Amino acid sequence: MQLLTKQEKDKLDQQLKDMIAQRPQIAARIAEAREKGDLRENADYHAAREELALLEARIRDLEERLRSASVVNPDDIPDGMVFLGSTVKVRDKKTGDTECFRLVGELNGSAFDVDSDVMEVSAASPLGEALMRARMGQVVRVSVPRGEIHYEILEVS
Repeated sequence: MQLLTKQEKDKLDQQLKDMIAQRPQIAARIAEAREKGDLRENADYHAAREELALLEARIRDLEERLRSASVVNPDDIPDGMVFLGSTVKVRDKKTGDTECFRLVGELNGSAFDVDSDVMEVSAASPLGEALMRARMGQVVRVSVPRGEIHYEILEVS
């Protein structure tokens, strides 16, 4: 089961609608290419068929992800607990540096917006797993290739 925020689920639903809307356009390209004659040497026909097959595979994958997804209700999460959708301010116990992370579902992965001081971290990443269900004031340990980082959780919103 994949956990998603409501915004992530809405984004997946829109992607699915957009992909389904592409079907008739590709089918029309296939029909147009078919009218050109010999299908064995018709590159447009084969390209459109391949594009349709890839689109159908992506639609099936997205439908399966949506069927197995569970949307997180923020009202069900206790105050001060880190969960999907939370923004967390932490302090590195060794260096004293503070950082802000936003825990996101697998859909978003990890991203950094240069205009924002908040780094999005996937709940499935080592940092995301360490932060998940931690509480304010708690120290979490994150295993990274260069060793371990200990973060104290300062704020959860």
